Amino acid sequence: MAKQLLKMEGITKIYDNGFMANEDVTFEVAEGEIHALIGENGAGKTTLMKMLFGLEPVTHGKIYIDGEEAHISNPLDAIAKGVGMVHQHFMQVPNLTVTENIVLGMEPGAGQLFDTKKAVEMVSEASKKFNLDVDPNALIRDCSVGQRQKVELLKSLIRGVKVLILDEPTAVLTPQETKQLFVQLKALRDMGYGIIFISHKLEEVMELCSRVTVLRHGKVTGRGNIEDLDPVKMSNLMVGRDVIMKIDKEPAQPTEPVLQVRNLNYMDDIGRRLIKDLSFGIRAGEVLGIAGVEGNGQGELTEIITGLITRTDGEIYINGTETNGMTIRQIRDLGVAHISEDRMTYGIAADLSVRDNMTAIYLDRADFKHGPLMNIKKINEFVDQGIKDFEIACDFRNEPVRLLSGGNIQKVIVAREFSFGANLIVVNQPTRGIDVGTTDLIRRLLVKYTRENNVAVLLVSSDLNEILEVSDRLLVMHEGRVAAQFTDVSKVTDMQLGEYMLGVRTMTAEEMGDLQ
Repeated sequence: MAKQLLKMEGITKIYDNGFMANEDVTFEVAEGEIHALIGENGAGKTTLMKMLFGLEPVTHGKIYIDGEEAHISNPLDAIAKGVGMVHQHFMQVPNLTVTENIVLGMEPGAGQLFDTKKAVEMVSEASKKFNLDVDPNALIRDCSVGQRQKVELLKSLIRGVKVLILDEPTAVLTPQETKQLFVQLKALRDMGYGIIFISHKLEEVMELCSRVTVLRHGKVTGRGNIEDLDPVKMSNLMVGRDVIMKIDKEPAQPTEPVLQVRNLNYMDDIGRRLIKDLSFGIRAGEVLGIAGVEGNGQGELTEIITGLITRTDGEIYINGTETNGMTIRQIRDLGVAHISEDRMTYGIAADLSVRDNMTAIYLDRADFKHGPLMNIKKINEFVDQGIKDFEIACDFRNEPVRLLSGGNIQKVIVAREFSFGANLIVVNQPTRGIDVGTTDLIRRLLVKYTRENNVAVLLVSSDLNEILEVSDRLLVMHEGRVAAQFTDVSKVTDMQLGEYMLGVRTMTAEEMGDLQ
């Protein structure tokens, strides 16, 4: 029987406001094992890992590392005791080199002098040892997402950790990069490392992991060997019901143009040309998906369309109106809803209530006013209906939105954006980092609104299952340009997409056809 590297026994976490995030959770990782930790957002996964990595204190329970009880007070303490964490959002300094990022805090040298040669040697040796090929002298800002993830892994491994926590590690990777990562993780497993794999992609859990532990409402609802489970069983354990993984939808019947983008260019503040002569359109009644490795201009595209950043040149027409020089509010008034990739910065005001967040864009509505005053009764009725229709799990409408789980915060945003009659919905990574139940709800809503309300949807997502399942038409962006268009999404495979996303293949203009 394999040696036990980690045991979290009877872990309970109660916050000062009385909220119990974890209750009597026991979780184990053996030497040479990749153990999946799954559950909806708000199930307690993040809190459990924060306690293991020293970001949160344990209320009750014990942590054992290599059989000895460990009291972990902060992340440096966790690393010293053999626990490392690769966060979903990388902790890196873009203007430093790969080597400088990896050895930050443990720089070799005498006194105040940094021994660059020794540092590069350390990184090169670790890179070879762990089969994580990186260029020690490259600047982080010039590295691909896959390369940057290798840097995060090396940062932990070079410090001698034996247990690695990976939080949604494939969320930003292409299928090819994911495949390479899995090879590397299996190699680490075979070297005796214990890996905690947190993911919402159940097919990846099935492929990579040997055991799985499922959390729901802060408690363990199931655990077992992967060969005894399947995605449907795991979904049931996560959400307490079967989640249909496939969307049955009628063929789209697109009508008039809603969004037209012509010869769009965007150069950022350090002179990088991120969007290059981009032209395409979306019609009412269709979902246009845009796939691409992050950093290829698709995020900037959504921000330009919605007014968050200003284009360098080109034309954008929304319902026939050129939007150049318009404010965010003026663009909204043309009929645009926006679900941002960064929900905590652009989607909500964290300290305001569920009610205030849901009604923030409606305060000038005539039916929400009673003379010069707000009609609180009408506002409350609107919010309560939204909480019901969009299945938002909150204690009351005046609860601060920051106290909700990530999935329920996203539901608040979706409820607000889907309720004011927009005919163009711009969504960027709408289901990243949220549970399968909320993911299923949001994907179905996007399809429903195009079919029933004749809405145009622009969907940017790095989740290829989502792109392929929801889109009626699909564009691939590479280096700021359209590399491919697929009008029959049902025939596209994720490996095909990966080739265009990585720039291995590019369609000719004739092959792509009309992008409008």
